[in-house]
Amino acid sequence: MTIVHYWRAMWGIIGRELWRFVTQRERFISALVRPLVWLFVFAAGFRAALGLAIIPPYETYILYEVYITPGLCGMIQLFNGMQSSLSMVYDREMGSMRILMVCPLPRWFLLFSKLLAGTGVSILQVYVFLAIARAYDVDIPWLGYLWALPVLVLSGLMLGALGLLLSSFIKQLENFAGVMNFVIFPMFFMSTALYPLWKLKESSVLLHNLAAYNPFSQAVELIRFALYGQFNQSALIYTLVAFLVFMAVAIVGYNPSKGMMVRKGGL
Repeated sequence: MTIVHYWRAMWGIIGRELWRFVTQRERFISALVRPLVWLFVFAAGFRAALGLAIIPPYETYILYEVYITPGLCGMIQLFNGMQSSLSMVYDREMGSMRILMVCPLPRWFLLFSKLLAGTGVSILQVYVFLAIARAYDVDIPWLGYLWALPVLVLSGLMLGALGLLLSSFIKQLENFAGVMNFVIFPMFFMSTALYPLWKLKESSVLLHNLAAYNPFSQAVELIRFALYGQFNQSALIYTLVAFLVFMAVAIVGYNPSKGMMVRKGGL
């Protein structure tokens, strides 16, 4: 196999996912409705309760809507990663995953290509959300949109790999929705997406510790710092390690001779 075969296969997988996304407009709309509801509706109530929040890059007081915007970007990528994995379960039930996995290319490369496709879709959704947020007076430096791009790639890959890992354990499509909710909501609410860590510590030390070690929190902090032109090294390392771990376990899970597929009768 030459690099041309790898290139064609990767773009074939990415193109298929993008076409699926374009033809499913309700998926795009639903991906924006969730964070916009939090930005427009819930933020007003939380701002009244919490007042102003501290954002680490500038260490100044800012509007609550500005603080939660990076967390809502992470929410988009989290839900998109789970939805992409839901499509993996559907493809496995329909048999198209079996066709993909018998391709002579390495299994890890095929799974990574699927992951890249899902990440690309999530980044498109994030930038549309940021454009709407800016119209809502969420002031982010213009260069922050550029600085956030590589960070969004990494956070999208990490959250997508988590979904990919979960999909390797789920056999039936109807079971995946319950697992999604069991993972998404604890990860989102026990994170720094909506509240700073110091605010969580005032409420509960246990909740503070759970949020501090939550991979989603680290991804959100990475996005938050990048949007304001700052670099969070610890969050970068944590997110990168989490991605590598999730991806490695997912690859094993999709291996019919070693992973979870053995107990499920293959793909």
